[in-house]
Amino acid sequence: MDVFSEKLNNLLVETFRDILKFEEKMLNSFDQLNLSISEVHMLESVGKSGNTPKTISELSQDLSITLPSVTNAIKKLEAAGYVQKTKSSSDGRSVLVELTRKGQRVDAAHRYFHRQMVGELSRGLSAEDKEHLMRGIERLDNFFKGKLDETKYELKI
Repeated sequence: MDVFSEKLNNLLVETFRDILKFEEKMLNSFDQLNLSISEVHMLESVGKSGNTPKTISELSQDLSITLPSVTNAIKKLEAAGYVQKTKSSSDGRSVLVELTRKGQRVDAAHRYFHRQMVGELSRGLSAEDKEHLMRGIERLDNFFKGKLDETKYELKI
């Protein structure tokens, strides 16, 4: 690997880890909160639509995880009082999920964390620097989305 590639790889790995560590630290600051990052992201997905409940399928698609994984996570979050499930009135086979007050508080704290993170990151950047940062992150995101969409992607070692 050339010097640039090695530095970029190290920066990406460290940044990803640091974001997760920072989120975990934020979660641990809530004394009674016993949730994983994945569970908080599940709550975030449920809360994205505001007061409109989401189906298990919608959550699965939003988070790109399997239906059984979503179902299990929602059962655990319901038992802990973060979400509530109801049967759809229009389709009795569908289960609708929405945040409880407890879930809304966690989601609001998580959104606040992200606003703080973005605010601190962008503070002091010029408009040009912000544009460069956005383009770079968009390219990174598009790269990973493209790789995830490829069905015949092979890792070359």
